[in-house]
Amino acid sequence: MSQRALNADIMYYMFDAANMSRWNDHLRTLDLSELDKQAHKAVIAWVIGKAEEDAGRSVEWQTVIEHTLFSFLQRIALTDLKPQVFHKIAKEKKDEVNAYVLGFFDTNIPNTSPSFRKAFEDYLVSEKDSHEDAIIRAAHYLATKWEFDTIYDVNRSVYGIEETKREIDEQISAHGDLAGVKEIWTNGSDLSKFVNILGQLRFQQRWSRTPRIPKTTVLGHSLLVANMVYLNDLDHGVSGRRVYFDYYSALFHDLPEVLTKDVITPVKTSVSGLPSLLEDIEKEMVREKIMPLIPKSWADELAFFAYDPFTDSDEPPRFGRQIKACDIMGAWMEAHVSIVYGISSRTLIGGRDGAVQRFRDDDTLEKSIGALELIGDFTHKSI
Repeated sequence: MSQRALNADIMYYMFDAANMSRWNDHLRTLDLSELDKQAHKAVIAWVIGKAEEDAGRSVEWQTVIEHTLFSFLQRIALTDLKPQVFHKIAKEKKDEVNAYVLGFFDTNIPNTSPSFRKAFEDYLVSEKDSHEDAIIRAAHYLATKWEFDTIYDVNRSVYGIEETKREIDEQISAHGDLAGVKEIWTNGSDLSKFVNILGQLRFQQRWSRTPRIPKTTVLGHSLLVANMVYLNDLDHGVSGRRVYFDYYSALFHDLPEVLTKDVITPVKTSVSGLPSLLEDIEKEMVREKIMPLIPKSWADELAFFAYDPFTDSDEPPRFGRQIKACDIMGAWMEAHVSIVYGISSRTLIGGRDGAVQRFRDDDTLEKSIGALELIGDFTHKSI
C-alpha cells in the first residue's frame, strides 16, 4: 500500500464513524451518528467563516478544512467518551490523550503520507487557539445544539438534561464574538433556517430502498467525499484557492437533494430526459428556497458548489472530475462494507460492481484519484 494521504485505511477509518452513535444514553427520535455530526459541523464552519469575512476578518480556509478533518480524526479515537469527560481529560491529561490518539491513528492508518501524519501530530499538540480553530469550535457546539434540540422534548425527565442544555448554551455564548454565531443560534433567523435545511440532509438515507449497514445519510456521504477530495489534493500538491473550491464543491454537491430527495441512479437512467429535468428543477428550487436565506454575496459561490460540482473549472479553480470519482468511491464503499458485514442484495452488488466498471471504462476518472488501486487495497482490508 502506497504512502498516500488518501488511502484505503483512512477511508474506512472515517467511514466507520457512521457506526458510532451519539446521545445513545438518551431517547432519540432519529439516528444520530458521529459521521453526520462532523458533516454538519463542517458546513456550519463554512457559514461562520463566510460571515467572518463579511465582517472584515480574514479566514485561512485551508486551515479550517484541515483542522476540521483533524478534529474528526481525533474524535473517532475518543468517540465513546461523553463530551464532559472528553473535554476534561483533554485539558487535564493532554499529553497522555494525544499519545493515545496518535497511537490509535498509527495502528489504524499505518501507511499514510508522512507529511500528513506530521501535520496531524502538530495539530494534536497545538493550543488550538487560532481564529480558524475558534470557528470550528463554534460550529461544533452549534451542531451539538441542533442535535440536542431534536431530542430535548422527549428527554425532559432524564436526569441532568437541563444542565446539559445550559452547558451547550454557555459554550455557544462563549463564541458570540464570531460573526454569524448569534444569528445561527436564534430560532427563525435566516441563517438558522439555512443551517436547519442542511441538517435535514441528516434525515435522508442513502440507498433508501435497500437494506444496508451501516445506514449512511446524504450529509454524511458528502463529508466523506469532501475529505477524500482534500486528501487527494494533498497527494497532488494542490494548495490555495483550488483546495477551497474543490472541498466545498464536494461538501455541498448534494445540497439540492434536501428539496428533491435522493433519486437513485437506476430511476434516473431508466427514464429518458429525467436527469436534465431534475437538474433544472433542483436549480430552480434552490434559487427559490435556499438562496434567500444567505447573504446575496454568497449566492454565486454556493451555486457554483451545488449546481455543477463535477465540472472542471479554471476560474474559480476546481477539478470536478476528482469530485465525481470520490462520489463514486463513496458509493462503492457504502455497498462493499455492507456486503462484507453480511447484508447484501442484488442492488448493492450491482452498485458495487457498477462503480468498479465506471472506473474501468473512464481512464481519466479513474486516474484522478487512483481509484482501482484504492479499491484493491480496500478489498483486502480486514473490516
